[in-house]
Amino acid sequence: MVVDYELRDSLAHIYLNRPHRLNAVVPELTAGLVAALVRAGEDGARVVVLAGRGRAFCSGHDLKEQLPPETLLATRLRVEQIQDVTRAIRRFPGPVIAAVHGYALGAGCEFALGCDLVVAAEDAQFGFPEVSVGLSVTGGISRLLPLLVGPVRAKELLLLGERFRAARALELGLVNQVAPAGEHERAAAEIAARLCRQPELALALAKQALDRGADCVLEEAMAAEVDFAALTVAPEPAGDAG
Repeated sequence: MVVDYELRDSLAHIYLNRPHRLNAVVPELTAGLVAALVRAGEDGARVVVLAGRGRAFCSGHDLKEQLPPETLLATRLRVEQIQDVTRAIRRFPGPVIAAVHGYALGAGCEFALGCDLVVAAEDAQFGFPEVSVGLSVTGGISRLLPLLVGPVRAKELLLLGERFRAARALELGLVNQVAPAGEHERAAAEIAARLCRQPELALALAKQALDRGADCVLEEAMAAEVDFAALTVAPEPAGDAG
């Protein structure tokens, strides 16, 4: 199982579980995350904590995974499956808290920032390396990141692709709390317990009210991300034979 699911009272814990690959993203992982989030809703969970097994939250796309050459249609479907994680987080009625440690890079950073709240261990490293490896951003981050940090800072983070620590993420407004190393899940569980004590309907409505203004534009942004991702795998135009 590349995704673990645990329900404790009204709190669901979802774990990315490919520790040997630092929880790098493969299709089975994205499908498992979506299924786990749907299950949490069906089980009546009030809050979800999303975390990673092993030494990292998620190191991004698994660049060592040998994939067959993709058609443009296959690329579009793969990117849409990654985006489905963002959709599932936003459709879950209650808050989803990311508990981040180690690496949260590329798609992993997108998974974290797609959540409603983010707790980071002080050793966490964030970053968007997509441009440097010839890829395009996914997960709706083209819309969500400017909302979090502003357009100018978002361009800096995406175009340069530099990694930054949890303290910098807190300064930028990307995380809500920095916890001591190894204490990120405990800190996230403490916030989750407080949220579970809130009136359920009011909590759900507050999340929806805050998300609603962004969601219509978010779908447009994710459609553009799919188009741009397809361009990164399109064959180069043949040169002029003269």
